[in-house]
Amino acid sequence: MQLTKNILVSLGLMVFATALYRIFPDRPLGFAPQIAVAIFAGSLFVKDKKIAFLLPLLSMFISDLLYELLHINGLSTIGGFYKGQWINYLLFLSLTAIGFLVNSKKIASILAAGIAAPTVYFILSNGLVWLKGGGFNRPKNMGGLIACYADGLPFYPNSIYSTLFFAAVLFGAYALFSKKIASKNLA
Repeated sequence: MQLTKNILVSLGLMVFATALYRIFPDRPLGFAPQIAVAIFAGSLFVKDKKIAFLLPLLSMFISDLLYELLHINGLSTIGGFYKGQWINYLLFLSLTAIGFLVNSKKIASILAAGIAAPTVYFILSNGLVWLKGGGFNRPKNMGGLIACYADGLPFYPNSIYSTLFFAAVLFGAYALFSKKIASKNLA
């Protein structure tokens, strides 16, 4: 895909809008667009992997920066930056790689990724929280691991719902705009 000025502006708006959405107060737990952005970017930029990896990371970083600014100014109880955050960013890189397997023209492919990516994130992120002693610092045994996964369960369903919703928005908008551009080029 050739990055024209219009495409760059559209991608910039997508990154900024998804970053802003993530910091909305009172949004349901785990209902955020960043996993869908990772899948979308991976699918769209299979040949330009730097951009594919950059888009979700920018969305995460901008929202984390905004969270931090709100927290510093006493407007949010959620801080944007924390120890070990780089692991979260690495997990998002892996989710972008899932997007490389998505055929953006096949709804079943998008649906499969929309379920697989949040599931991979849930399994890896909660496993790493347990392993590193984060969260509620569950004991390092099978019971502690299960408890750590149970701690993350309130986030998991909304993570799937939001990924499917935002993937539908992103892939749907892309399909509509692609058709519009193709019809202009034929005229």
